[in-house]
Amino acid sequence: MAIPKKGSRLISVDDITYRWRIRPKPTYSQGLAETALTYAVELEQDPGSVLVVTTDFPRPDNWIVSSGRAVRPTEVADTIRAALRQGWRPDRPSPVMQMSATASRRLASAETSGA
Repeated sequence: MAIPKKGSRLISVDDITYRWRIRPKPTYSQGLAETALTYAVELEQDPGSVLVVTTDFPRPDNWIVSSGRAVRPTEVADTIRAALRQGWRPDRPSPVMQMSATASRRLASAETSGA
């Protein structure tokens, strides 16, 4: 599965360039604010595995609640670093890796606190 270039953004994390993208329209359950916003990440050059990240907030364009917000590039970068520490190998063909943005924040705070 490759991420389409149209509508995607590039981000450099530790001198490696990745492509990330949020789907242009919400799924039905995202539109109803039943499921959270998700985005996908892969290497820009020679992608292998895709990382799918589930945030802990609804899409800003959902149809029900107004509490959604945008994904910031710093959040994407932090999640990429956490996924790499968890064993994500973006250069190797493998199944999609699922990750929660909440879990990536927990990993980051545990590392900074020395746990």
